[in-house]
Amino acid sequence: MHNQKRVVIDAVKPQINCGEFFIKRIVNEIVNIDAHVLVDGHDVIAASVLYKHEKERKWSEARMHHTVNDEWKASFTVEKQGFYSYKIEGWVDYALNWQHGIERKIDDNQYVKSELLEGIEYLKPLLKKATATEKEYIQHCIDVFGDENQYDKAVTEAKSERLHKIFYKYPEKHLVNTSKELQIYVDRKKALFSTWYEFFPRSSSEKEGEHGTFKDCERLLPRVSEMGFDTLYFPPVHPIGEVNRKGKNNTTEAKDGDVGSAWGIGSKHGGHKDIHPQLGTIEDFKKLVKKAKDLNIEIAMDYALQAAPDHPWVKAHPDWFKWRPDGTVQYAENPPKKYQDILPIYWESKDYKNLWQECLDTLFYWIDCGINVFRVDNPHTKPYYFWNWAISEVKKKHPDVLFLAEAFTKPKVMQQLAKQGYTQSYTYFTWRNTKHELIEYMTELTQTDQREYMRPNFWPNTPDINPYHLQGANESKYIQRYVLAATLSSNIGIYGPVFEQMIDDTIPGKEEYYMSEKFEVKHYNWNVENKLTTIISKVNAIRHQHEALQQTNNIKFCHIENDNLIAFYKWNDAKTDELLIIISLEQYYAQQGNVQLPLQELGVQHGHQITVNDLVTGSSYNWHSEWNFVELHPTLPFHIFKINK
Repeated sequence: MHNQKRVVIDAVKPQINCGEFFIKRIVNEIVNIDAHVLVDGHDVIAASVLYKHEKERKWSEARMHHTVNDEWKASFTVEKQGFYSYKIEGWVDYALNWQHGIERKIDDNQYVKSELLEGIEYLKPLLKKATATEKEYIQHCIDVFGDENQYDKAVTEAKSERLHKIFYKYPEKHLVNTSKELQIYVDRKKALFSTWYEFFPRSSSEKEGEHGTFKDCERLLPRVSEMGFDTLYFPPVHPIGEVNRKGKNNTTEAKDGDVGSAWGIGSKHGGHKDIHPQLGTIEDFKKLVKKAKDLNIEIAMDYALQAAPDHPWVKAHPDWFKWRPDGTVQYAENPPKKYQDILPIYWESKDYKNLWQECLDTLFYWIDCGINVFRVDNPHTKPYYFWNWAISEVKKKHPDVLFLAEAFTKPKVMQQLAKQGYTQSYTYFTWRNTKHELIEYMTELTQTDQREYMRPNFWPNTPDINPYHLQGANESKYIQRYVLAATLSSNIGIYGPVFEQMIDDTIPGKEEYYMSEKFEVKHYNWNVENKLTTIISKVNAIRHQHEALQQTNNIKFCHIENDNLIAFYKWNDAKTDELLIIISLEQYYAQQGNVQLPLQELGVQHGHQITVNDLVTGSSYNWHSEWNFVELHPTLPFHIFKINK
């Protein structure tokens, strides 16, 4: 087929997998678009980004500007939740091309009467589009261009900036070329900025040896709020299987009184739509969710698609499980870990449609109970296309719902889950400890196309993971890890009481907690206040006060002459909130170094005085040089500086 269009549009960014997947933004976030737009010959071309919300019929337009080497840029703001479409238009702008040509001829003292008459043809169509004032000016130009006695006036107007602006404002898009449509999904702000706290409801009782309840959890809500956490994540709260129940410390034989793993879901008391009877009733749960919301806390629910051997699904829907010739089902494994108390779902079942629908109905059930945040257990062991479907179906009816993918697995698997629709993702931060590792990983997350679709959530620890660098660590190390998470990433979380009380009993040679809370009820002194809880609370407050810490991608690492010190600059889009964060990675000894200020990004010259205010201590320092001395001690191993220019 013949194509008469002359403008070529290439290398449109951002886009994921040639547009197969959508990029992600939050409400009122800016979308920056880049593309290569070029034409044969030397004609003047123009380009625009067209964009619209899924509920809008009319496209909005943002004109692109040329930077260098046929590269064009534009930006627009997404103002509503849901899907946006965007595409690029490119065209030869014959009116501007005419003006550019006549300017060169006039500057060369050529007689341009014929060219002026040609200009009239570009002016006439604008009379239908222009405002009343503009029409007067356009008609004036038409008159003088056609009047040989007003040649000097005509030449002046032909070169005028006013005429240029009118041609730019009302382009005639002849033989316009258009790129394919791409998509953006826009979430509420919490998708980008959240602070999670995790504890087991069954360990919430004030009395040692007693099973906690939702009413006990209510008592703890003010403490969670005062520490600055806005998301309270509970491991599964469903009935726990009694067949093959795990004992303390993950033993395969449960003794009387052993409560089992919360992830061994389902028993005679019900399944995924039911509440563990010792925690309370569904009414108690709804009351807890409401009281949390009153304190600006959202309860995040664990969504774990697996079943204990005595889950009601096993009898009611045997086709949802793969049976072996001896009449048993192989329990779940993640070598070397074994989960004898859990049966994996058979996703290749012929009855998969009913299986998928029940899984979706489960989500809708808890959404109706007030849940808008789900932490999904092991999503990488379920089909990717199931998640694409389920998340899409939920978002159609409930755009506020967010999904966190708990997948500590291969990089491309984690990335695929994010592409398929997950709002946030667990990450490798848990294991990134050295300066080189941290910078390399942050560069991957924020400077590659992952920045467009994968929202990292940094957790220093989880019930499953007691990382080696926290085993036997002192208070300084715990402070470092929290501050690193809280300043590098806008989404963070901790397995709360264990982290803040620095409980690190471990199984020798493994990154697992000894006598893990996963398999027993624990008792904590919830009134503990220590230096770590104080710093966590202070840092969380700073995060809520400063937009620079409410996004992840705006980060630049700064040179500092010490591998035990890491420094980085963060800013908000308007550059009204600029921070310099310096953290020691050494837990025992003081560290010194000279940090290089990012003068270009700050927009200041060498020698210009800036003041940095420590947001934790309140101390202020006046810096006059590009390089400045800092010293950090294990007692307070970080600075969060507010930059004042």
